[in-house]
Amino acid sequence: MFFTKDKWKKEWEALEKKEQSFLKKNIQEKESVLKQKLSDKIPDKLEDTLHAAFVKAFEMVFEHGTGIIEKTYRKGQHEQNYQENVSAVEQKKNRKNVKAFARQAGKSRTKNLLISGVEGAGLGILGIGVPDIPIFTAVLLKSIYEIALSYGFEYDTEEEQMFILGIIETSLLRSEKLILSNNWLNTEIDSDLPSMEDKNELLHRAAGQLAEALLYMKFLQGIPIVGVAGGLADSVYLKKITDYADLKYRRRFLRKKLSDESK
Repeated sequence: MFFTKDKWKKEWEALEKKEQSFLKKNIQEKESVLKQKLSDKIPDKLEDTLHAAFVKAFEMVFEHGTGIIEKTYRKGQHEQNYQENVSAVEQKKNRKNVKAFARQAGKSRTKNLLISGVEGAGLGILGIGVPDIPIFTAVLLKSIYEIALSYGFEYDTEEEQMFILGIIETSLLRSEKLILSNNWLNTEIDSDLPSMEDKNELLHRAAGQLAEALLYMKFLQGIPIVGVAGGLADSVYLKKITDYADLKYRRRFLRKKLSDESK
């Protein structure tokens, strides 16, 4: 069966359903029992400390660390896998072959979730919370980089770094802010990223959302032995962010394919 433009549209419709599912699941504000119990025990400046640590970690990776992160995976293999998947779609145009891009991205996400869980739990046993942030940030960006490569996109330009920061921030928002930011990202994707905002502002917003989301778990992670529970939160939030990243990169991929088909 030929993989016509209509089949691309079916993939697009499936993507839209997954995106709506993500939004529905995450739009509601939910105050956890843990948050209720720990709210009066959190040091006043801890969130500011986390925010500053995430800002520094992002700046460090974007300015000097991308090459180091690339040593933890085979970029060339990812690029080769993408080209092989493209060739498979061109030679045998069916839905199974186009899903290979998502399968490749999924393999990388699963591996990085395992790394994050082991790292977070290990440091939690030792009572290491805030110092874990550079490692968590590196694994997070590594995960997003590998997703980008799975769909044929680079990640080391200013424009792409801003897109990544927008993904991280949006994935952690709630209520109307989530809807508005998701719509903004989709508009940028549909317009081929022509007007991304100020990078420094995006970096601080993404760092702020991470600091707020991980505040209670990083406090808990700083307590020896008990902190293993807080450390496991790394993989929980990594999954949430990378699930959303996969939606956005898949949207870019399908938008490009639909555009190419219409020419």
